[in-house]
Amino acid sequence: MTERPPAAEPPASGGGHRARHRRPNSPERRPASGHGHGHGHGPAEPASKQVKRVLAIALVPFALAAIVGVLLLYPFGHEQRSGADLGFGQHPVNGEVLSAVAGPCSEGAPGQDNCVILDVRMQDGPRPGESIKQVVPTDPGSPRFAVGDQVVLSYSGADAQDQSSYQVVDFQRGTPLLVLALVFAAAVLVLGRWQGLSALIALGLSLVVLIGFVLPAVLAGEDPLLVAIVGAGLIMFIALYLTHGFSARTSTAVLGTMLSLSLIGVLSALFAAATKLTGLDEDTSSLIGLIGAPIDARGLLLAGVVIGALGVLDDVTVTQTSAVWELRKANPSLTWRQLYSSGLQIGRDHVSSAVNTLVLAYAGTALPMLMAYALSGRSFGEIVSSQSVAQEVVRTLVGSIGLVAAVPITTAIAAAVAVREPAESTPRASVADRVGQAAATSAETRTVRRRPPHLRPRS
Repeated sequence: MTERPPAAEPPASGGGHRARHRRPNSPERRPASGHGHGHGHGPAEPASKQVKRVLAIALVPFALAAIVGVLLLYPFGHEQRSGADLGFGQHPVNGEVLSAVAGPCSEGAPGQDNCVILDVRMQDGPRPGESIKQVVPTDPGSPRFAVGDQVVLSYSGADAQDQSSYQVVDFQRGTPLLVLALVFAAAVLVLGRWQGLSALIALGLSLVVLIGFVLPAVLAGEDPLLVAIVGAGLIMFIALYLTHGFSARTSTAVLGTMLSLSLIGVLSALFAAATKLTGLDEDTSSLIGLIGAPIDARGLLLAGVVIGALGVLDDVTVTQTSAVWELRKANPSLTWRQLYSSGLQIGRDHVSSAVNTLVLAYAGTALPMLMAYALSGRSFGEIVSSQSVAQEVVRTLVGSIGLVAAVPITTAIAAAVAVREPAESTPRASVADRVGQAAATSAETRTVRRRPPHLRPRS
């Protein structure tokens, strides 16, 4: 009997198709190099240290500038007037409503029950434990008080025994707000665990920067935009590094946030000047009149744009950086162009929802003002071009432009850094990794089956 030669290995078809069955030491089974090209080179030399050095060179000067800016702009030795010094002269006193009955608004009109007479027991202040009578109107613009309500009275500082020295002005909200804050913190800790704890600490430090640096510096007469840029930079470094740790990934997000925030600052200053926004709305005018100090109202408007956009920018840049790093981890053979293209596709979906969120957030804040303008009978163009609405339009559109720009900027930087990170070598690629690699490189795998021995051609 003639001995049959062993069946030959079926050749791989053209057009980039590969056979499924390969030798164990086939080049396709080796860990992919960091650069993703298949020209037979060995694994790329890890460039992670060099990349981190470049990121440090780019970011350390800005971090030092933020610290120096805080030291230069903080109003050391400045005593800000407040309370009675500014003419407020009001002291809060907590109380509890014991009774509420309808009655006349004044003693001279006994037949007209247009007000509510409250019996309020004061919990602190000059007469703790004592009760006073308060007359509250029932018009649509006044709050409704009922028995058991915890209220706040305003004490003028005059005769403590005179009931006219007190006035019910608000409700006590400390306990519900504390409960809400605890629920929020618990939700963050349950989901985020240690990273959630870091995020809460970063949030607290951000509030410290705003209350302890930004507000005193602006009230002392410093340039609000410059103060906002320094404060936002300090918050950016604290929040991102404390929450996500010191790594090339976090540094990439910080760099993307910084560049996007700079773009927002430039655009907001440019269009605020082009539209001749003054920033002198009703609240700002009243504040400047009370303080009696020269505060740049337009700079205050621009400072609000910068600080308001920072929180959303952090979300976009961190998400984009994480997406690029996960793509690189799933398929180390992806090139910079492939990482950028895939990350940009993810960013398109994210930025569309983020812009919508930003617009709706500003619209919700200005809803009473928009309702007032809707009832004015003015045209849409007149409403949009008015001072109060135009500054919200500039704030919204400039912030949205910064969000849109943050996606390609951060994705490009992240792809350039991630592609030079050392790839994680695995001894055996999983099915998910091979499927992901095939999908990313648009490879088509052809299944080749061996014929049974009794069907092989005889020689």
